[in-house]
Amino acid sequence: MVHLRFSWRGAVAGLAAAALALGLAGCANTGPDGDAGPKSRTVSPFTGLPASSGRPVLAVKIDNVGPARPPTGLGAADICYVEQVEGGQTRILAVLSSRLPPKLGPVRSARESDLELLGQFGRPALAYSGAQTKLLPLIAVAPLYDLPPGKAPDAYFRDRARSAPHNLYLRPERLLGHAPEASEAADIGFRFGAAPPGGREETAYTVRYPASRFDFTWSHSDKKWLVAMDGAAARTTDGGRTAASTVVVQQVNVRDSGFQDRWGSVSPFTETVGSGSAVVLRDGKAYDARWSRAAEQVGTTFTTPAGEPLNFARGQIWVMLTGR
Repeated sequence: MVHLRFSWRGAVAGLAAAALALGLAGCANTGPDGDAGPKSRTVSPFTGLPASSGRPVLAVKIDNVGPARPPTGLGAADICYVEQVEGGQTRILAVLSSRLPPKLGPVRSARESDLELLGQFGRPALAYSGAQTKLLPLIAVAPLYDLPPGKAPDAYFRDRARSAPHNLYLRPERLLGHAPEASEAADIGFRFGAAPPGGREETAYTVRYPASRFDFTWSHSDKKWLVAMDGAAARTTDGGRTAASTVVVQQVNVRDSGFQDRWGSVSPFTETVGSGSAVVLRDGKAYDARWSRAAEQVGTTFTTPAGEPLNFARGQIWVMLTGR
């Protein structure tokens, strides 16, 4: 039997939360007489850096196997979530709001885990290449703009220099034209500022999945964590070396879902509601942390072992969702 993580109650609650968030955002941009005011500069709740207010949230599934590398446009993402998929491989769920690249990809298929993870963003736009047939009804009722190529054909194209299925790319601005009321960036629990006291000096950190490996090396000159995948430096076609300001290694429960890929391999489900341990990498140090997320419609908080909020460094965040 297929395990349905999204009930109609969850979908309704998510849509209500999105509507409330949009209402509050609208209030924040109105003048004393209720007239819409100009867009202003604010601080992104996803990166802690200056950004334009009123920017919608776009989530994109990025292919991450060897033939799909290097990606394009990934450096523009605010957050990169790394999730386990079939065969112990990984894919990246890139979340963008602060800025959009001209193109982004390669784009691949969605998983059930994406739906639970994206619940905290209100009603974002989701770009993906497709999904397992039995998963499509869950995507249809999830609180998001469901936008594969069939629903936004003008936003996707194939790169003939690459082989299928690793050659589908997205034009983000065009896609957002199909999501006119996508939720704006809002608080999902991240906090930015000075590092907490303590921490361990750490200049290299490895995160392993069953069939892939990520290495993060602290660069004193760049003040960022340089990313390597399966032993090779990670790069993008349009931005050079891939680097993160903060890396969160979030230990979660990864179990079998009720879905399989076309070859019969069971798709893993990554549980991001609950609580557990984490390690936060910033400024050349590693900090032990706890994470907590009470429900699909709320964000994730990260605290020190003493229960104090654990600040991230400002910039792109990588969240590695790994098994316990």
